[in-house]
Amino acid sequence: MNDSAEADSPILAGIPSNPIPAGARAGHFTTPDNVRLRYAIFPRGGGAPRGTICLVQGRTEYIEKYFETVGDFQQRGFAVATFDWRGQGGSQRLLPDPRLGHVHSFDDYWVDLRSFHGTVLLPDCPPPYYLVGHSMGGLVALFAGFRDRMMFERIFVTSPMVGLDRLPFGPGTVAAVTETLSFFGLGRLPVARKADRPASEMPFAGNPVTSDANRFTRNVDVLRARPDLEIGAPTVRWVAAAMRAMARAARDDFPGGIRIPVLMLAAGRDGVVSTGATEQLGLRMRTGRHMLVPAARHELFMETDAVRAQVFAAFDAFITEPSG
Repeated sequence: MNDSAEADSPILAGIPSNPIPAGARAGHFTTPDNVRLRYAIFPRGGGAPRGTICLVQGRTEYIEKYFETVGDFQQRGFAVATFDWRGQGGSQRLLPDPRLGHVHSFDDYWVDLRSFHGTVLLPDCPPPYYLVGHSMGGLVALFAGFRDRMMFERIFVTSPMVGLDRLPFGPGTVAAVTETLSFFGLGRLPVARKADRPASEMPFAGNPVTSDANRFTRNVDVLRARPDLEIGAPTVRWVAAAMRAMARAARDDFPGGIRIPVLMLAAGRDGVVSTGATEQLGLRMRTGRHMLVPAARHELFMETDAVRAQVFAAFDAFITEPSG
């Protein structure tokens, strides 16, 4: 059972530089394993109705960060439905320290998405349904395409977390090490460097996510207005889960197992996930492909107007092209 509220409730946080899109409805739903997640639905704007975008975020992100992007989809005739993953944003935190990013398994995110699809998307949003994911959400989206070809018509992802550069070993080896640490009771320890800072305290200069100062500042302002939405370092167990998922995505059977149309956008200046891994996966897909956005940093939807224009041009062409 959903509990919902109007947009002027505290469920969603709007600030002058980041207003809540028109017509928003927000509330909470509970997953089969009893985790309470926050969601929001936004009606389409002008034009003929085109269905619903199911928008899934990256690690540390939250619904408010995508208000501008929601508006872009609304203007194209789409409704938008989105939610915060377990352990982040306005959803239930999983540890006594609410700032730690934690899951036991990457399958927990599949539980979140599948529950959202059945509890909110199908009963409350107009079809057809398109899945749009970023970074960690992009990897979950690809697994959705691998596991169930009927949930979504198409999948569009930006900077998917299918690999990381500068790892000392392959993701399978890192997963084995961190799983061992978790087995010995260290799974809830944070994985962070002394120099790491919360997103609300990160300076624009040298940041790895966007070259647009205004959008960077806007996202910082949202977190300062709603510090409860922020999370920091991941735990050892989260790292184990993520590495195991990336190792699974690198297996030979994964690209061919995705049997619905997919477009992955890779950022040419990505300092967070591996652009090369995205390109390699795109070359191995049967029903998918990749495109490179050369000037972009990791968060393509938060980038400059010029970069975002390329992102939405790619999206528009992909959504309207014939299947098959």
